Amino acid sequence: MKYPLHLLKVMELLKKLPGVGSKSAERFAFQLLNWSTQDLQNFASLIQEIPVKLSTCHECGCLEENEKCLFCTNDRIATKKLCIIASAKDAFAIESTGEYDGLYHILGGLLSPMDGIHSEKLQIEKLKFRIQTLQIKEIVIALDSTLEGDTTSLYLKKELSPFVQSISRLAFGIPIGSSLDYVDGCTLARAFAGRSLF
Repeated sequence: MKYPLHLLKVMELLKKLPGVGSKSAERFAFQLLNWSTQDLQNFASLIQEIPVKLSTCHECGCLEENEKCLFCTNDRIATKKLCIIASAKDAFAIESTGEYDGLYHILGGLLSPMDGIHSEKLQIEKLKFRIQTLQIKEIVIALDSTLEGDTTSLYLKKELSPFVQSISRLAFGIPIGSSLDYVDGCTLARAFAGRSLF
């Protein structure tokens, strides 16, 4: 028996969310049928307001609310530190550690010639201009530990070295609580290469 057309449309939209397949979309859609009319209206209203309430900061690329960026404050500018990340979500992950107090800059992607993402798409000239304008002294590269992330990091180091005193990259290695028996060779090699004094 086929589902009603409107329910099928809801399922199709839910499948656009990452990690949501047909079964999950079906489960979520049927769960929504149990919500009160008021909850459904509130949910719909919140979704409709996303493009109005949330936007992208024209300076750093992070999310801003009511045209106010949480990360482009005078206190952060004064640190003269800039962390280069791939997406806005990464800024919130780094903030949750409480270990970083500087500015962010979102690249908007990683170098991937196979996917048609070349250096021009990363807007490196805009990044260089920002570094010079804000007189940035230290850059932290916080990109994924993937082939694309490694390639992009090396490219950034080469391009940005003339403009700053220090460029570092997040350390990669053995996760806390892991046994060496279960760590792959590549991760172990990175942990040795990135070891620090104890």
